[in-house]
Amino acid sequence: MLGKFIVSVVVALGLALAGSTPSFAAKNSKEEQRAEVRKTSQQILGQLYRIKPSARSAVASAAGYAVFSNFGMKILFAGGGAGSGLAVNNASKQEIFMKMVEVQAGLGLGVKKFRVVFIFETQAAFNEFVNSGWEFGGQATAAASYDQKGSAYQGAASVMPGVWVYQMTDEGLALELTGKGTKYYKNDDLN
Repeated sequence: MLGKFIVSVVVALGLALAGSTPSFAAKNSKEEQRAEVRKTSQQILGQLYRIKPSARSAVASAAGYAVFSNFGMKILFAGGGAGSGLAVNNASKQEIFMKMVEVQAGLGLGVKKFRVVFIFETQAAFNEFVNSGWEFGGQATAAASYDQKGSAYQGAASVMPGVWVYQMTDEGLALELTGKGTKYYKNDDLN
């Protein structure tokens, strides 16, 4: 009985948060929303470059990258988050507007804002991300193993071959990558 209640609360919270987005999506027109997502993405990249200057060359030399601003909360047994972002194909300069939603269960209380930058070394990894969406399950705590790649990926977590992620909070780079029940997908309203 308690298990069904928890699942119901988590699903309801996830659906409610999926409908909400960070402040940059509060604009009325599609072009205003796109402009705000672009602006926020540039601010996030600027923050990353201040924290880890070597990330600039990693982003520039990648097949593509994606930048997300996320907001999450957890109240007792249920939690979730929502966010928006932008994926950019470096070869074609095509922009793909994206969304993310996160649902988590477990005891906790709090609100968290975080920013995520994905770096795709290959076009295939980039295409899979934007065309198929991604789902992360569980919580990944990863340390970057960048010996073969030089210092460009220092501070990033390798989430799969050819895909690196920087996760930042207001305090700087996060020491762990959290992807509890997180789904990334295209924003059909802005593309």
